Amino acid sequence: MVLPNRWACSSSCSNSNKVTYPETLAYLYARLPMFQRIGKAAYKADLSNTVAMMDALGHPEHGLRCVHVAGTNGKGSTSHLIASALQEAGYKVGLHTSPHFKDLRERFRINGRPAPEKAVVDFVEKHRKELEAIDASFFEWGVAFTLHWFRQEEVDIAVIETGMGGRLDSTNVIEPEVSVITTIGWDHMEFLGDTLEAIAGEKAGIMKEGIPVVIGEADGTVADTLKAHAAGTGAPIRFVDQDAPMEFPVELAGEHQERNARTALAALRALRDRGWEISDKAIEAGFAKVVGNTGLLGRWQQIGHAPRTIADVAHNVDGMVALRKQLTNEAYEHLHIVFGMVNDKDPERVLQQLPRDATYYFCKADIPRGMEASHLHGLAASHGLHGTAHATVSNAFLQARSSANTKDLVLVTGSVFVVAEVV
Repeated sequence: MVLPNRWACSSSCSNSNKVTYPETLAYLYARLPMFQRIGKAAYKADLSNTVAMMDALGHPEHGLRCVHVAGTNGKGSTSHLIASALQEAGYKVGLHTSPHFKDLRERFRINGRPAPEKAVVDFVEKHRKELEAIDASFFEWGVAFTLHWFRQEEVDIAVIETGMGGRLDSTNVIEPEVSVITTIGWDHMEFLGDTLEAIAGEKAGIMKEGIPVVIGEADGTVADTLKAHAAGTGAPIRFVDQDAPMEFPVELAGEHQERNARTALAALRALRDRGWEISDKAIEAGFAKVVGNTGLLGRWQQIGHAPRTIADVAHNVDGMVALRKQLTNEAYEHLHIVFGMVNDKDPERVLQQLPRDATYYFCKADIPRGMEASHLHGLAASHGLHGTAHATVSNAFLQARSSANTKDLVLVTGSVFVVAEVV
């Protein structure tokens, strides 16, 4: 999409001639490759574009105090928990996460509030030529905006979640106060490696010399890999004791969220060791109010009653294992699952984890990466999972809700992009 006349408008133009936020989004979606939508074609296996953007922007990453969070699962929840506690401690907190559910601006928040539309429009209008010359991806552009806006708004500290990896992730131009790696599991193997040790090595790429790193969950050869990387970079490493009693209540449901909270707590205490004033009272309040403080969506989120309806962004093997455990805590007569995946995941491993006594409503999210519902339906049948294929998420959702009685449970899961269409 090209908008030559409106983008060329000078500051003397009237407001009616200014580029609007919807036009800016249309330009970005059309101009910049977006991994969440098109997959591999948008992936850049180096940091050259991000480095070029930092050069063009005068290096907003320099001096930005932050926490860097990577991991296969739990990095989003952990990032939100850290940010919420820091807000309760009285800091002005930036939070960068991905992907978004409804609006791009969800990726960039300060004290829970998304970036203003004007900030996005102004940034793209001012730096469009650099974006075009560098041929930045959608994610690279988002990281550039994040760092620029957080510095412009003078946040006290920012919590920066990586995309899929670590070593080559666009966020890996920052110098954090603390690095965090939540878990190592099977996801994005095409890009990160086909062994857990290889995936761990990529995630470990966020470790920096002398910067403490907190590891949420790792054992065996995966832990050995992380230890070796920490030793090589001179990063003090701490493994979280996931068997320790949880000190504070957590608003988020599930044993896996308690593990995320223990990881967040360890990161916050590592910050405290570096001089940040974070009381236990602030941590307790932050963990108890994380959804309201940060706008977290899609983590065992109740979106309907009679029948009770839950949305959860679990989308890989470990996520499904955690989801199965959470289901054992629920009381219902019958389970209805609205399920869709993206086509570059590992459906065979994921489908093996799903309950066989549920009724399924297979669907495709409205993105090019979405797996066709009929194909998913066929794969699921070979694993003993039975149901119907639906042309859209909306159709599947409505059918599940209408088929369920008031004492049943409806669960929407399998992909962030499926959940995004119902929350």
